[in-house]
Amino acid sequence: MKLVYQGIESELQINPRATTFLLLLKFLVYLFLVVFFYLLIYTTDQPVIFFVAYTAYGLSAVLFGFNYAHDCSHNTVFKSKSLNSGFFIFIYSLVGAHAEAWRYRHIHSHHYAPNVKEYDTDLQITSLIRVEPDSHWRWYHRFQHWYAPLAYMTYSVYWVFIKDFLIYAKDCRCQPTKPFWYHVSFWLQKVFYLGYLLFLPLYFSGMDWYLVLAAFLLMHAVQSLFLLFTFFMTHHVEATAYFKADEEGYIPSSWFMNQVKSSNDFYPFSKTANFIFGGFNNHIAHHLFPHIHHVHYPKLNRILYRVLQENQIRPNETGFFTGIISHLAHLRKLSHQPSDK
Repeated sequence: MKLVYQGIESELQINPRATTFLLLLKFLVYLFLVVFFYLLIYTTDQPVIFFVAYTAYGLSAVLFGFNYAHDCSHNTVFKSKSLNSGFFIFIYSLVGAHAEAWRYRHIHSHHYAPNVKEYDTDLQITSLIRVEPDSHWRWYHRFQHWYAPLAYMTYSVYWVFIKDFLIYAKDCRCQPTKPFWYHVSFWLQKVFYLGYLLFLPLYFSGMDWYLVLAAFLLMHAVQSLFLLFTFFMTHHVEATAYFKADEEGYIPSSWFMNQVKSSNDFYPFSKTANFIFGGFNNHIAHHLFPHIHHVHYPKLNRILYRVLQENQIRPNETGFFTGIISHLAHLRKLSHQPSDK
């Protein structure tokens, strides 16, 4: 661990001007995409183009989140924490998710102990899918590698309209001292999302209400599938590890090794993939260096991979589509009852 951090500290050269230029370029690209496709929703009179515009907008908003909101949640975009927080909340509002609740779980749970049951809340998405070896097995899991893609298509609707409200209700019940702004922010984000992406198109797009609703649901289905496959291949493929805490809560692994072995990269040296996925493809680097912005990860990975391999540590790595296949193979492996081993 010490050798890795020493190597990065001594060898990683960061050019502030080049970094600022790339950040601005990425911002302009993704801002253009979301504005262009959103305006297209109101300017087309062709149902097919209307559906394409809605879906493309949803994907663009997710990529905007990948490339900016995620880094803002780790305070690596701006020097000001308040500016990072405000920008993070705004971009997350574009996809309808409750920003503050996600950030808390992401930083204090997922980053603390990824893939460790009872520690990583990202393992608690749904009982429909069994991704963790020690999780409870149900009879329908034997088919999960077949129905998973269909189930994934419902996730963002579930997240926006059910999961966030369940978490909010739990917070209100278990943490009654939550500040007033927390409650205001939650309801403002939900009202804003429904207003700009459903009610405004219903009234001003010129399309029949059932076409607007169908396009809205199609957008969610496509962005959900993309979002979950991207997320799952970063932690839940055949090679990723699941360390189990003992009865006293101790994890039989160092923090460093848990981060490395529980994460998976795809195209870790590709600047193009990094530009598109906002560093999600460099997940090992992100978990080890969340304080470093993702634009530096391709260069950082050349140092990181070399040091890891010099110390006989093999990082998990797939491609994007091979990662999807590996994830489905992982689901198939866990589709059997534990006693079937």
